[in-house]
Amino acid sequence: MVGLDEAHPRIVLDPSSSSPGVPNGTSDGSSMATPRSKHFSLVNLVLSCTVAAGVQFGWALQLSLLTPYIQTLGIGHAFSSFIWLCGPITGLVVQPCVGIWSDKCTSKYGRRRPFILAGSLMISAAVILIGFSADVGYLFGDTKEHCRTFKGTRTRAAIVFIIGFWLLDLANNTVQGPARALLADLAGPDQRNTANAVFCSWMAVGNILGFSAGASGNWHKWFPFLLSKACCEACANLKAAFLVAVVFLILCTLVTIYFADEVPLAAKESHRLSDSAPLLEEAQQNGLDPSKLKPDMLVRDETNGKNTERDYEGDENSKHVNSKIEEDQNNGFSDGPGAVLVNLLTSLRHLPPAMHSVLIVMALSWLSWFPFFLFDTDWMGREVYHGDPKGDLSEVGAYDQGVREGAFGLLLNSVVLGISSFLIEPMCQRMGARLVWALSNFIVFACMAGTAFISLISVGEYSTRIEHVIGANDTIKIASLVVFALLGFPLAITYSVPFSVTAQLTADSGGGQGLAIGVLNLSIVVPQMIVSLGAGPWDALFGGGNIPAFVLASFSALAAGIIAVRRLPNLSSSSFKSSGFHFG
Repeated sequence: MVGLDEAHPRIVLDPSSSSPGVPNGTSDGSSMATPRSKHFSLVNLVLSCTVAAGVQFGWALQLSLLTPYIQTLGIGHAFSSFIWLCGPITGLVVQPCVGIWSDKCTSKYGRRRPFILAGSLMISAAVILIGFSADVGYLFGDTKEHCRTFKGTRTRAAIVFIIGFWLLDLANNTVQGPARALLADLAGPDQRNTANAVFCSWMAVGNILGFSAGASGNWHKWFPFLLSKACCEACANLKAAFLVAVVFLILCTLVTIYFADEVPLAAKESHRLSDSAPLLEEAQQNGLDPSKLKPDMLVRDETNGKNTERDYEGDENSKHVNSKIEEDQNNGFSDGPGAVLVNLLTSLRHLPPAMHSVLIVMALSWLSWFPFFLFDTDWMGREVYHGDPKGDLSEVGAYDQGVREGAFGLLLNSVVLGISSFLIEPMCQRMGARLVWALSNFIVFACMAGTAFISLISVGEYSTRIEHVIGANDTIKIASLVVFALLGFPLAITYSVPFSVTAQLTADSGGGQGLAIGVLNLSIVVPQMIVSLGAGPWDALFGGGNIPAFVLASFSALAAGIIAVRRLPNLSSSSFKSSGFHFG
C-alpha cells in the first residue's frame, strides 16, 4: 500500500514535454544528460517489467490476508490497524530518497537494478518472517498449547509478525520507485505509452495471482508439512502462499535484471540534478541554473569570432573550486530523508492555486478508501460470514471462509479495475476530468454506504435466528461480492485521474511536476496515517466491528464528490491523456 501505494511516480501528459532531469528530457550539455540504453524492443520491455508482477503478488497477499492473520495471534481488532502505519511513513520518506539515491548510483550494474535486487531480497526475508512468525514465537517461549485450542495472545509471535510486516512495507517502497524509473530509463519517447501499459499489465497479473492465492483454502492440504502445533490451517495457508510469492518474486526479479540492459552512470554525472529530485521551485534555489550555465560560460567575440571562454574560466576558477566543495558537503544533506520531507512541506506555498482543491479532494478520497483496504476481508469474515478469529472452531472456520471470499472479491475488483482503466481516457475527454473524478467519489459513497447497509441486514438477520447457523446468507454473499467488484471502477479512476490532473495543472510551473506529485502523495499518506491510528479505536467506540469505519468512509467520499464538483478547475478535456493506474 500505498501502498496502497504507495508514493507515485512522476507523470507527464505530453510526451514531448520535459523538465530538468527527467529521463526523457533534454539538457544543456552532455554531462547533464541521463544515460540511456539503445532503443528497446517490445519483448525486452515486457521482460524488463516482470518484477512488477512479483511485487504486486506479495502486495495482494498482504492486503487480503494480514489484517485477519494478526488477529489470530491475539491482537484485538481495535489495534490491528496500527500495523499499517509503516506503509505511509516509508512511502512518504523512503521511496523519494531511494529514487534520488538510485538516480546518482554509479554501480557498474546500472542505477536501478542494485536497488531492485536489494529490495526483492528484503521482501523475500520479510514474507518468510511473517509466514513463520507463529513458529518463531513458539520457539522463543509462546504458549505450548495447540493453536486450535489456545485463544490468548501470542506476544512473541505478534512482535515477529510486526517486524516482518514493517520490513515488508520498507522493502516494497525500495523496489517500486526504481522499478518505475528503470522503465522510464529504458523506454524511448515513442515507447512511453506502451511501456506504461506493459508495466500496469504486469501489476494486474500480480494482483490476480495474489488474490487468487489468498482465496484458496487448500494450501495446507498441498503442503501439509507446513502445519505445526503453533500453526494451524489458516496459518499454513498464509505460510504456503507467501513461500510461493517468494519463488515467484525471485524469478521475476532475475528476469528483470537479466533483460534490463542499463547503461551505468559515469561518476562525473552523479552530481547532476536528480531525476526524481523536487523541482517545483526555480533551479536557482540550488545556487545553479543548468539551463543558463553553458551560455554564460561560452562567450563569443562577435568581431573576430574568437572564443573567450578561457578568460571566463580563469576568472571563475577559484569560485568553481569553492562551490564544488560546498556542493560535496551539502550533497548528503540535500538527499537525506529530513531534507526531502522539509522540501515537500515547504513547497505547498509554491503550488498553483487550483492544486489546493486537488489536495483536499485527494485527501478525502483516500480517507474513504483506506478503511476498505484495511478491513475488507475482515469485514467479510465478521459481518457477512459471522465468524470470529478468536471464537470456537466453527466460528474460526466461518471467519477463514469469509476472508477467502473477501480475497476472491478483491480478485473481481482487480479484473474490473483493469477493464475500467481503458475507459478512463475517453470518459475524461468526453465529460472532463473534474466530473469523472467526482463521479468516482459518488460511487464510492454508494458502495461504502452499501457495505454498512449489508452489514446491518446481515447482523440483524443473524441475531434473530433461533439457532445461530454460522455462515452467510447467499443473497448477502452475492451482494457483498458485487460491492467488491463495483469498487474496481472508481478505484481505477482514483489511481489515474488525480495524477494526470496534477500533471496538467503544474505543466507550466517551471518544470516542477515531480515535486507536485510528491506533494500530492502527502494527501495520500496523511489520511492513511489517520485511518491506521483511528479506525480501530473508532470501531471499538461503537462496540467493535467494521461498520463505523465504513460509515465514516462513505461520508468522506460524499464530501470529496461535492468538493470536486464545486471547487476543482475545469480542465481541457481534449488535452487529457491517461497516465495509467498506480498501485500501492
